Order: sequence, then C-alpha cells, then structure tokens
Amino acid sequence: MPERRSLKIDIHTHVLPETWPDLRERYGYGGFVQLQPQPDGRGAMLRDGQCFRIVEANCWSAERRIEECDRDGVDVQVLSTVPVMFNYWAKPEHTLDLARMLNDHVASMVASYPARFVGLGTLPLQAPDLAVTELERCVNELGLPGVQIGSHVNAWNLDQEELFPIFERAAELDASIFVHPWDMLAPERMPNYWLPWLVGMPTETTIAICSMIFGGVLERLPGLKVCFAHGGGSFPWTLGRIGHGFEVRPDLCATNSAVHPRDYLNRIYLDSLVHDAEALNYLVRLMGPERICLGSDYPFPLGEHRPGSLIESLEELGAAARARMLSGTALEFLGLDGARFGAGA
Repeated sequence: MPERRSLKIDIHTHVLPETWPDLRERYGYGGFVQLQPQPDGRGAMLRDGQCFRIVEANCWSAERRIEECDRDGVDVQVLSTVPVMFNYWAKPEHTLDLARMLNDHVASMVASYPARFVGLGTLPLQAPDLAVTELERCVNELGLPGVQIGSHVNAWNLDQEELFPIFERAAELDASIFVHPWDMLAPERMPNYWLPWLVGMPTETTIAICSMIFGGVLERLPGLKVCFAHGGGSFPWTLGRIGHGFEVRPDLCATNSAVHPRDYLNRIYLDSLVHDAEALNYLVRLMGPERICLGSDYPFPLGEHRPGSLIESLEELGAAARARMLSGTALEFLGLDGARFGAGA
C-alpha cells in the first residue's frame, strides 16, 4: 500500500485585496501603497505614483492560489499581508483603519475556503492600545489564530516596553505571533544588488530574535508563541557568537534577562525558508523538527517555488520528522486541529 502523502501547511504566504480605497485621498497624505491593475492581468504596486513592484494575480486571487497549491501539493496556506502594508509610520488611526480592511479581507478568504486557508492579522503596533483592541478583534470576532508583525516598529525594537502589553495579551489569548522582517536598516548603504532583501532581511530577523531574548520578553511570557520568518535570518548562524557574548560580557548582554540564548531554542519557532539543504539540516540539528515549520514566502520570487521541496529533499529525515515540519509544527504553533484539514488528530 503506498505511503500516504503528508499534510502540507505553508505558514508563510502573503496576500493582498484586489482593490482598496485611494489611501492618499482617504487619509490626506502620501506614502501609502496602491495596487494598479495592468493590461496583462498583473498588478503594479505604487507608492506616491511610483511603481516599485509588479505582482501576479496569485497575490489576490484565491482561485489562482488554490490551483497553484494543488499543482505543488500544498494543502493549506497561512495568509498574511505583504509587509509594506504594515504602515507603522502612519498616523495610528489610519494604520488601524487599513489594518481592519486587510484583516477583514483575510478573514473573508478563510471563510470562503476554510479547508485551504488560515489567516493572520496585522496590527497598528505604533499605538499599542489600538493594537491590543485589534488583536482581540482578530481572535475573538474574525477567528484568526494570530497576527503577523514587523521586526521593529519605527525606532522600537521588539523589547520596547510599550510593546509588551501586546505580547502579554497575545499570550493570554493563545494568539500566535509571526515575525517578518521589514523596513530594513541602513538603506543608504544598500542601494544596489537587492541587498536589503538578501542581507538586510536576515539581519532584521536576528535583531528581532535577540531583542525578544535579551529584552526578557520570552522570559516574562513563557506561554507566548512566536515564529520567525526566513529560518530565523542570521540568528542560527551567529548563535555561537551571540552566546559567547552573553557569557563574557553579561554586563552588556544580560541586563534584562539572565537566561542563556541557547535556552530559548525550544521556545521559538522558525520557518524552513533557507534555500539550502545543508542549512536546513543544520537547523534541524540545532532546533529539532518540532520547532521548524514549512514556509515558502509565496507568491514572491525570493520564496521557495515548490513549497516543501527542501524539506522533502532531506534524506536524513525520517517520515515522522518530515511530517512534523510539513504540518505538525504549524498546527502546534497556530493551535489548530489537523482534522479541520482532513488530517488525523
């Protein structure tokens, strides 16, 4: 009897509505993103009239996404907005207004295809009181299991005390937090070669992880569920240096938490998007398959074009470890029952 194919849940996919209001007109100032339809069926993402990215219809079409998931053997996509839509720089009431539109859209896609999609919301993190209110709406009214947040909020890293009530409420709600890099640091030094995406994104994620560890966020909230995109960025590969620094300069590194960074490897989740089999093997040895979940960055070029193929290519993995990374870790992180998607409990 042939072996049953493992359930495949892609924790890291991005989505946009096909249309939304003219935000410059709605809010009275610029800097916001618009999506302009193109004659070939694609969409141009514009900021203040300047195109910065062309996206395919799979960025908004549920039917197109499902067709491509069926082609690639993906059973479930976890939907989150494109990080350029975070808009933490805008007036808080406007970021909240847009977040509600985006969250309602994600929830509507999930409602239309509950066996194929799970949704994560977005929050106006620059206004923690508004963010908590929208987090509660996402979980209690829209039925979303969590939210996606950026790697920083303007000048705040994720250890900023103002942000703690958001994480505290997430832990109380058992809401999952997916951290995605955005608004990469030092753009003036990375104008060429796509370096913000190739180098800046891994650095952003590493800063986010170190901030939550050294800042004591994870120590203070042992029940908080956090997953970091892109295999944790540079963090796994610099953990030796980070840990050594903690040991030899506790006066600088252990000011808000006395717990060694390695002791948090069983507290955080990472997605599998590292683009290299040896790198993924290292992550499995470092973290264990129970801390790694499939993530592809669909539908963008820097993602894994056949989601799960890297996990499936690891000959060292047994069937149980492979199944755990393809779906089991995501189900645990999101607090979901696999039976909803046709899998055993």
